[in-house]
Amino acid sequence: MTPTLNDIAAAIEEFAPLSLQEKWDNSGWQVRPDGTRECKGVLTCVDVTEEIVAEARQRGCNLIVAHHPLLFHGLKHLCGSSRVERAAMLALLEGVAIYSCHTPLDSCRGGLSWAVAKTLNLRNVEVLAPDPRFPEAGFGIVGDTEAQLTPETLVAEAKKACNTSTARCSRPSGATGISRVAITTGAGDDFIDNAVDAGAQAYITSDIKHHTFVDRADDIFLVDLSHYSTEQCAKSLLCEVITKKFPNFAACMSETEQSPIVYM
Repeated sequence: MTPTLNDIAAAIEEFAPLSLQEKWDNSGWQVRPDGTRECKGVLTCVDVTEEIVAEARQRGCNLIVAHHPLLFHGLKHLCGSSRVERAAMLALLEGVAIYSCHTPLDSCRGGLSWAVAKTLNLRNVEVLAPDPRFPEAGFGIVGDTEAQLTPETLVAEAKKACNTSTARCSRPSGATGISRVAITTGAGDDFIDNAVDAGAQAYITSDIKHHTFVDRADDIFLVDLSHYSTEQCAKSLLCEVITKKFPNFAACMSETEQSPIVYM
């Protein structure tokens, strides 16, 4: 039996429950014409745009499962005056539903930080900043490397794991023999103290502020990859969650999505 739109959402929420989302988040349904409709195909992405909606229709998908919510801030009208409005309007016109799995995917066990840790072959992985409500969940992870790494080797492996060619890093003069690494995909500036307290000698994340690099230079080796690059594994992880529940179902990753930031 072909799953409905609601069936797909239920499978995602079984892996990453909505109860894990932060108060400021807006995970869950963004656009849903009718949840009981048969799901013809799922397209996964990081950010929903008009181009992503068009790709979904072109590939025969009537459901987009995104990491970031399309509707993060309240809309007062749908007049096509912003990219968010135009994406929502196009989805409604084309009959494409949109679901977001944001902070639940960030903090669930096996979520995004765990996926990057797996690619880096970290061992003894545990939650970096446990959720007081759900101790088994929380933001980030910390784990041990298979062998001691130089800062340069760690950065090279992190860039490869996140499929990016650039990284902003602390000056590595005081960081040698790295054997314990913390990771928070997306913006992880707030969890540097957790990384230090967990005994990590290096911290991989994104969106680190300039003054943080200055102030924490002696505490831990900081590796700042782009926000998009650390979270693009959401596409494959969400496909994996869906196909595990529905083995014969068509779930595919966006082939047109790129980072919204370029370096010139």
